[in-house]
Amino acid sequence: MNTSFKTIVISDVHLGTKGAKAKEIAHFLKQYRCENLILNGDIIDGWQLKKSGSWKRKHTRFFNRVLKMIENHNTNVYYLRGNHDDFLDQILPLQIGRLHIQTDMIYESAGKKYFITHGDVFDSITSNLRWIAYLGDIGYTFLLWLNRIVNYYRYKAGLPYFSLSQYVKGKVKQAVSYIDDYEEELAKMAKSKGCDGIICGHIHKAENRMIDGIHYLNSGDWVETMSALAEDHDGNWQLIYYYEIDFKSQLKPEPKEDSPWGEIREVAFENRKEDLDSPSYRF
Repeated sequence: MNTSFKTIVISDVHLGTKGAKAKEIAHFLKQYRCENLILNGDIIDGWQLKKSGSWKRKHTRFFNRVLKMIENHNTNVYYLRGNHDDFLDQILPLQIGRLHIQTDMIYESAGKKYFITHGDVFDSITSNLRWIAYLGDIGYTFLLWLNRIVNYYRYKAGLPYFSLSQYVKGKVKQAVSYIDDYEEELAKMAKSKGCDGIICGHIHKAENRMIDGIHYLNSGDWVETMSALAEDHDGNWQLIYYYEIDFKSQLKPEPKEDSPWGEIREVAFENRKEDLDSPSYRF
């Protein structure tokens, strides 16, 4: 399949934490080319860096990869603020060449308009559910630690990866209710802004579906799911999962003399299943 997309959206990388898959996401971005790369919040985890987190060389390599996309492929990069990288408030909005740092944005493509936001705005809309933010910061960190132990023994036993946090989210009634309310409220927000869809992250649950006529898209995360949203040049969106990409079958081809980028590689993957003033971008 073609590895050239119009737009790729990723979120919730949480660089600076032990759970961040910095090496994997840099590898992922190396496989693709896109006109627009949208980093939809929580790319850097400022909360954890203030406490027990640490910045490593592999975290820097992620940004080196993004800069190479700008330099080599003229990719437009939009870094949107999340709740864990709220330190960006001190410099917003900021534009340096093809790099844009801002709160949110409206994206227009193929005759449709999407409101793009990290999604933590929902926590302020439903203040009675703000406990989930603290659960996400404290309880989720604990679950990730416990998950590494569980999956170590599962690996030894020849068993597949198991997401303890996703299991808990699916079993705890309050968490299920929160996710349902979250998706529905953001769909309402998109409709109130006159948009056809909404693109978000925040809850670490990748999704691509319709809610009351609104196209709801969630890019997931790069702590467990390792997923991204990709839009082809016809305006079609799909979820791409890192674990489903067949990297081993990819042999690096010799660059063609008549192409400045060389031959585009192929990867195998399949689909899986308020009011803020925002600048408008048309691509």
